[in-house]
Amino acid sequence: MSSREAFQAQRSQLVGRLVSGSLEGFESVLDWLLSWEVLSWEEYEGLCLPGQPLSHVARRLLDTVWNKGTWGCQKLTAAVQEAQADSQPPELHGCWDPHSCSPARDLQSHRPAIVRRLYGHVEAVLAVAQERGFISQYECDEIRLPIFTASQRARRLLDLATVKANGLAAFLLQRVQELPALPALPFEAPEFRKYISKLKTTVSAQSRFLSTYDGVGNLCLEDIYIENILEFRTEVGIASLQQKSTTTLGLEDLFSTHGHLNGDADTVLVVGEAGSGKSTLLQRLHLLWATGQDFQEFLFVFPFSCRQLQCVAKPLSLRTLLFEHCCWPDVGQPNVFQFLLDHPDRILLTFDGFDEFKFRFTDRERHCSPTEPTSVHTLLFNLLQGNLLKNARKVLTSRPDAVSACLRKYVRTECHLKGFSEEGIELYLRKCHREPGVADRLVHLLQATSVLHGLCHLPVFSWMVSKCHQELLLQSGGSPKTTTDMYLLILQHFLLHASPLEATFHDLGPSLLQGRLRTLLHLGQLALWGLGMCCYVFSAQQLQAAQVDHEDISLGFLVHARRVVPGSVASLEFLHVTFQCFFAALYLVLSADVPPALLKHLFRCHRPGHSLLARLVPVLCVWNSRAKEGSVTALLQKAEPHNLQITAAFLAGLLSQKHRDLLAECQVSEKSLLRRQACARWCLTHSLRKYFHCIPPAVQGEAKSVHAMPGFLWLIRSLYEMQEEQLARDAVRGLDIGHLKLTFCNVGPAECAALAFVLQHLQQPVALQLDYNSVGDIGVEQLLPCLGVCKALYLRDNNISDRGICKLIEHVLHGGQLQKLALFNNKLTDGCAHSMAKLLACKQNFLALRLGNNNITAAGAQVLAQGLQGNTSLQFLGFWGNSVGDKGVQALAEALGDHQSLKWLSLVGNNIGSRGAHALAQMLEKNMALEELCLEENHLCDEGVCFLAEGLRRNSSLKVLKLSNNGITLLGAEALLQALQSNDTILEVWLRGNTFSPGELETLSHRDTRLLL
Repeated sequence: MSSREAFQAQRSQLVGRLVSGSLEGFESVLDWLLSWEVLSWEEYEGLCLPGQPLSHVARRLLDTVWNKGTWGCQKLTAAVQEAQADSQPPELHGCWDPHSCSPARDLQSHRPAIVRRLYGHVEAVLAVAQERGFISQYECDEIRLPIFTASQRARRLLDLATVKANGLAAFLLQRVQELPALPALPFEAPEFRKYISKLKTTVSAQSRFLSTYDGVGNLCLEDIYIENILEFRTEVGIASLQQKSTTTLGLEDLFSTHGHLNGDADTVLVVGEAGSGKSTLLQRLHLLWATGQDFQEFLFVFPFSCRQLQCVAKPLSLRTLLFEHCCWPDVGQPNVFQFLLDHPDRILLTFDGFDEFKFRFTDRERHCSPTEPTSVHTLLFNLLQGNLLKNARKVLTSRPDAVSACLRKYVRTECHLKGFSEEGIELYLRKCHREPGVADRLVHLLQATSVLHGLCHLPVFSWMVSKCHQELLLQSGGSPKTTTDMYLLILQHFLLHASPLEATFHDLGPSLLQGRLRTLLHLGQLALWGLGMCCYVFSAQQLQAAQVDHEDISLGFLVHARRVVPGSVASLEFLHVTFQCFFAALYLVLSADVPPALLKHLFRCHRPGHSLLARLVPVLCVWNSRAKEGSVTALLQKAEPHNLQITAAFLAGLLSQKHRDLLAECQVSEKSLLRRQACARWCLTHSLRKYFHCIPPAVQGEAKSVHAMPGFLWLIRSLYEMQEEQLARDAVRGLDIGHLKLTFCNVGPAECAALAFVLQHLQQPVALQLDYNSVGDIGVEQLLPCLGVCKALYLRDNNISDRGICKLIEHVLHGGQLQKLALFNNKLTDGCAHSMAKLLACKQNFLALRLGNNNITAAGAQVLAQGLQGNTSLQFLGFWGNSVGDKGVQALAEALGDHQSLKWLSLVGNNIGSRGAHALAQMLEKNMALEELCLEENHLCDEGVCFLAEGLRRNSSLKVLKLSNNGITLLGAEALLQALQSNDTILEVWLRGNTFSPGELETLSHRDTRLLL
């Protein structure tokens, strides 16, 4: 076998070697290849483009070297060996003449040795080079960026010397010979390599397998992992209207340079609802790093669990946290720790489940010493603030409600994890069930049951469907509709598997539940105690105090904790925090020790405190300072609101009429159960009505507007869990709400089902605003029942495609009051154009259609134009940010020539040129209704503007014409000025961002004040 053939056969191993260490090691390989002239300077620059995954660059390097023949392949193998060798650093050979004819070539020939010699002296060399005028302040700042290590700064300096012809290369040749030789780079020393190897092995072992929720099996993460929908959240309102406010990204984009909220902060915040896959996302990140597939810019990754950290009682230092609670260096502990302090930019720390950390974030207590012990919460808070390990990257996961405004001040980037897409749900089920036909049947079941399909966008529900696939496919009583239904189904599954004698029963009957009532009460008592104490990991003593024995544990809802605090005995935790809430609700319903009167205090709208938020957010809480320690009342006082809200929804579901017979057999007193049900119904209706009555009255002449808080959704979810139409009708009877706003409230398909269930009973039309959520096509389908009372529907940034909108329009055409539809920033294409055209043609009271920032082309615009020709009511039409082009605009303009009602038309950013402008000008000559035309960010240029100016001469309705950023010069402005002389109607012409000199701007501003420059 030739050298090239052997090289090709070992390609995967070579890629692994190139990415297994760090970016530093890979750049060292490039140093050797440059010095041997295997790579040209242009090839080297192409491999050093920022933002590329290391594995991709490694493969490109192999392709480049392969094309150079046997010699190149041999040299790459040698370079890898040199870069990974533990030998002494290469020495400089010979002396150079400072006046060498080719100093840049000499720098390249001895590059590996020069990088080593410059290491530790870059700052001093930069200072002298700047003082002598070889480099500018800007170039110095670029080299000094904190993302670079010392050796990377040395390489950037050498790269700069290669392209500058001002004597910098000669200066460096002379300067380098005067510097003392340094030993091997610190992280290439044996003790560092050994620690990095041990850390990667440890992290790989922890992350390679995904424990099933029931704890009875392990799945290879690579085999089962599905990408979730992950989006950046930016400051809405800072960007212009035409910019998207969210960006879908992959895990590899987590540390992107985009989407920064605070560029000086170090923490990446990943928020998502319970069960959305936050822990699995971190596990995937850890595995990619440990196996060298990605994130190799970090030499060290330290993973932590917040629910485990809060169990640490004794003070600890940063050194103790990293070494004793993650990975201990076998040799050279002081040197390793000092390197971590010196190079924080090569460190990544992850903290999973901040919502389960019982201490509330505060920045009042500073702690800056890496060696002095302090409390675990003070240590964590100062790491997040950057008072410790500044410039080390931190990733924090949490449910949204646990993130305070104070914490957000220290967040660099905020990402929202929104669960599975529809394609992700199907792919997950197919990965879980490779048996012929099983996955197909499950996918068909979900597609036929939109409510269940909507629940499955959260991975925890997809797991339940996979786990209970036999029960779902066999049951004849209909699929689960509510969250409570799903958790009762999984309870049935576990009970059947733990009770072989009962295996003939396929339903969760009273006999099956009654047989394990003692176990359920024990687990419920433990769960409620844990919620009250903010405890999610239970020791043997705590299990014993709750009377949880081996038989209770064997049911499968308690599993071994994934990470255990060093020195502690093995502990247990619930499968998921939502299961802990479910069992707490079971206990509140079934226990004879919980008096029904206690439920009067549930879902209360008032709590101590003066803030409006404190008064409005409904919480499952009992406020009694004299409550006995450890009592149910005291536990409910201390529990976290977001956990109590989940528990409240489960409680409502368990007390529903649907499950009455199931629980009646387990109750000591049926009368007590009935009292609980009656109390829950009254509390829910009373709380919802009280919530709306707290809203200030509307301004005279305007509809009452309500910007609902996230807690409002839990009231709605709880009403939905009870599945009683009359209860929902009573809750909203007589309410007068003109506009209900639920933006940024994490509304998914399940919440849409609950909203429709309740809002359909409103007696007055309502405008429903659901911008910036996760509605999706499934959520749109869930909203259909309430469209009869919706006069306007706003669905900006909701990942909606043609399929969802076509279903919505089909429903609207059969009746309803919908008059306004806003669909900015979704995934609409020409595929929905026929439905849109039909809506415009058939619904003659429709007022506004906004389709900005989608993917509609000329073909879609032409179809929509057909609908406009038969429309007589539309007043607002938004097309900004699409790609309709000249052909699409020509069709729209022709349809709008005689339109009598349209007042506002936006075609911003649609690649419109002079032909499109000509068509619009002809439309302006005929249309006498349009008042505002928005054409910014196109390519009209002077020719197009001259056409529009002619149209303005004959138009008497247009008041605002927006032409910013269109490549217009003084010639186009002159044409507009001439048209304005004969047009008294127009009030503003926007010309910002065009091609005018400062003098021309000054002159134009004085000639007509209507020109906004």
